[in-house]
Amino acid sequence: MGRPSIDLNNLPYPDGDFFGFERQLEPAERDRLREVREWLDKEVRPIAVDCWNRAEFPMGIIPKLAELDVVSPVRRQGYSNLLAGMIHAEFTRADTSIATFMGVHDGLFTGSIEALASEEQKQAWLPDIYALKKIGAFGLTEPLGGSDVAGGTRTTARRDGGQWILNGAKRWIGNATFSDWVVVYARDVQDDQVKGFLVDTTLPGYSATRIENKISLRTVQNADIVLDNVAVPDEYHLKRANSFKDTNKVLKVTRLAVAWQAVGQQLAAFDVARRYAVERQQFGRPLASFQLVQDQLVQILGNAVASMGMMVQLARLEDAGTARDEQSALAKAFTTARMRESVALGRGILGGNGIVTDYEMAKIFADAEAIYSYEGTHEINSLVVGRAVTGIPAFV
Repeated sequence: MGRPSIDLNNLPYPDGDFFGFERQLEPAERDRLREVREWLDKEVRPIAVDCWNRAEFPMGIIPKLAELDVVSPVRRQGYSNLLAGMIHAEFTRADTSIATFMGVHDGLFTGSIEALASEEQKQAWLPDIYALKKIGAFGLTEPLGGSDVAGGTRTTARRDGGQWILNGAKRWIGNATFSDWVVVYARDVQDDQVKGFLVDTTLPGYSATRIENKISLRTVQNADIVLDNVAVPDEYHLKRANSFKDTNKVLKVTRLAVAWQAVGQQLAAFDVARRYAVERQQFGRPLASFQLVQDQLVQILGNAVASMGMMVQLARLEDAGTARDEQSALAKAFTTARMRESVALGRGILGGNGIVTDYEMAKIFADAEAIYSYEGTHEINSLVVGRAVTGIPAFV
């Protein structure tokens, strides 16, 4: 059985932008968003389910992404944070795995270089990174360290003359099975501070093994990384990455990107559920003609609109340079909680067809779990906000 063939463009509010948030973009930015959306419909959506089923990354998409030229839209191309967020939401709407590939390469990896490398390092590295000639990964999370990695980084760095010797392990590192470079964060054994290093994946002692048996983001090639006396020249130490506070400059921004992913995931759930409800016949009439189904569709849409409204304002704060860590934390916690509810409602609307990937919803439902967990769990982000509004830290 194939998925329903309803054309969303023939339905009211075909883009799901119920409050017209996209109209807040400048005309040139609206054109750019439309260009990206059309590209995703042509290049990503048709292959997304098959890649997910096979747990294989479509390497042929990388040269096409390079032609689309979407890496670093704010710093390099001068676009607004609002457009950058909406583009990331559209990527997720088409396929969460490809969006996560971009989030790792563009947000976490490229963001680390842009924020924490010296000017000389940026000039040497960024051209190939922007052009996707060099693919990057971001090595922070560890096998025994997730939310507590700020104070519990076990991977070590030891200065040895003109080089650093790295030892340890990283886990859940997206893109790492095929990336050219990985930014690795390791604790300096001399001053006990977390520092950042650009590691060439061909160096002796570096290995990456793909994590198998995932039920979420199956297309993403997450890996376990082992660093066994990996010698990194000092010129590959990110000169502005000398404490975890420096690392957090990157995470603050990428946390926003994940919240935009939660928006895109909800729009994807709405797209699929609405299309199915209009097409599917039950008791001799469209499923969408039943009151309870309409109520569920409206709840999904309401969650998506509320999430997008929060993100639109946060993008404005980012453009003004006034966004705070706790605002990013609230956005990530709130939007992903609404997303979890939305994809569950969408899966329910499809009934039994909601648990097979033929109709897309099963993939959307499963992928939401990764978004809910990475870039800080719901609980940790809630505690960040709680500390901000009470002045009292409640962390263990």
